[in-house]
Amino acid sequence: MIETRNLTKRYGNLVAVNDINLKLEEGDVFGFIGPNGSGKTTTMRMIATLLSPDHGEAYVCGKSIYTNQEEIRRLVGFMPDFFGVYDDMTVLEYLEFFCAAYRIDSSARRKICEEKLELVDMSFKRDAMVNELSRGQTQRIGLARTLLHEPQVLLLDEPASGLDPRARIEIRNLLKRLGELKKTVIVSSHILPELADVCTRVGMIEKGHLIVDGDVAEVMKKARQRIVLHIRVKDRTDDAAKLLEQVDVTESINVTNNQMIELTLNAEVEDYSSIPTSLVGAGFAITLFREEEVNLETAFMELTKGLVQ
Repeated sequence: MIETRNLTKRYGNLVAVNDINLKLEEGDVFGFIGPNGSGKTTTMRMIATLLSPDHGEAYVCGKSIYTNQEEIRRLVGFMPDFFGVYDDMTVLEYLEFFCAAYRIDSSARRKICEEKLELVDMSFKRDAMVNELSRGQTQRIGLARTLLHEPQVLLLDEPASGLDPRARIEIRNLLKRLGELKKTVIVSSHILPELADVCTRVGMIEKGHLIVDGDVAEVMKKARQRIVLHIRVKDRTDDAAKLLEQVDVTESINVTNNQMIELTLNAEVEDYSSIPTSLVGAGFAITLFREEEVNLETAFMELTKGLVQ
């Protein structure tokens, strides 16, 4: 559905996007992660045919961004991080205006608009003025607008930017729904938790380079150099820590101020069943024993260096 080959964009001496190779299939929800200025928006604008590359190629549904721009624009729904709205229109009028711009038959426009409003849970605002909407509601109307022409590919640039926690959750739920509809989605963000349970794949971009690209589980595994365990015992925490220092699989150990034992295992160790066995055998009562979760934030910190343009 989306393929880029050595896609590159320069602005003078600045290489904004540097030889990006990416391949996404139908139904992929791709989390495009990176700090502001790393090249996310530039990449998406080139795929959407809104910006010409200096080098390389990109295909959308098998069509080249150089020779099939009109066809690609019919296949793509692009939602920028900030977009203009028309203050003197109701929500329904606003969507019908864009239906006309997409050359959707006039007899079908009202029904399509109603369907998209229902999809983004905004039917209750159909007659409200656009300038009366909250930031989160405006984002959802923008997403409805992006979906009017039934695009196969969605490019969503920071869709949760500037939203309050509740609005971010609502946008995240919408993204899940789009994945279920078999759309191919690229969603960019620098707020990592909002992508963790939405995406099937993630890519991390830094200073124009795509340094990580893979399934979410693969990226997490790559980021986890060593297993870290969090352990709490009922009493005698320091004695328990001294005992665990002697266990073969232990690399390092730390006791926090709240009496939590943080135990880092040696590299490549997967089986740590000896640890609770040793504690119980020595008479310690375990009240908490869990493996530290590797999430997108920790993966990003492990795999990137924090470089920007």
